[in-house]
Amino acid sequence: MTAAPRLAVAALLIVIGLYAAVAAYVALNERSFIFPAPPRGRAPAHAERLVSLLSGQYFVYLPGDPVVVHFHGNGEDLADGGGMIDLYRSFGAGVLAVEYPGYGSSPGVASERSLYAGAEAALRWLRDEQHVENVVLSGQSLGSGVAVEMASRGYGSRMILISPFTSMASLGQRLFPWLPGALLVRDRFDTLAKAPRVRGPVLIVHGTRDELVPFSMGEQLVHAFPHSALRPIPGGQHNDLLWLHAPEMRAAIAPFLGSRP
Repeated sequence: MTAAPRLAVAALLIVIGLYAAVAAYVALNERSFIFPAPPRGRAPAHAERLVSLLSGQYFVYLPGDPVVVHFHGNGEDLADGGGMIDLYRSFGAGVLAVEYPGYGSSPGVASERSLYAGAEAALRWLRDEQHVENVVLSGQSLGSGVAVEMASRGYGSRMILISPFTSMASLGQRLFPWLPGALLVRDRFDTLAKAPRVRGPVLIVHGTRDELVPFSMGEQLVHAFPHSALRPIPGGQHNDLLWLHAPEMRAAIAPFLGSRP
């Protein structure tokens, strides 16, 4: 083999090695991308209504009817939850806002399994300790995956999904198209596969200009749930719906909760 082919082979091996190293880095640090919890130590919104379980898990509970059980996005914790809590309260609903393991002051490590376990513990507390039957599930961004899993287990009579994704693998493939996202993602949150098992009404609220979770994912999901409706927020992005599009959000959610906008 002459010098030129040897150099070409060497260059190819270097490229393959770098690609493998990047893929390995992403795989090993997957959870830091999926669960970028804010710095700890901040007080949750409505801290005066904090409930703590023996496990150390906690949530905020404000009674009402129905009770909306809300699961927040991946880059926030309950210290950032005042806006969503107050939105639902303004309709006359109660709210149970759940903190994730590894977020805020909640012990544990965030993972798909631990988020589901924490969500179910909160829902069981609401059912068994507070005897609440009229429950509406709510999930925003990452929380949409948690809400759908709880709905597939039979919790809640209806569900609101804000900026939902079809699956974490599909979202990862979109964000890193040059990597085999389907193979690297362990925490899959496969909402699209679970959707047909959710029998209750589902409201999907999604910004048409969402730069992180594309609006097309909301369009896919509305066809996957047996009983669902999509309410687009024109011009809405991923993190501005509550602040820049509050009237549109209220108009979308109020009828679903049986309230006036």
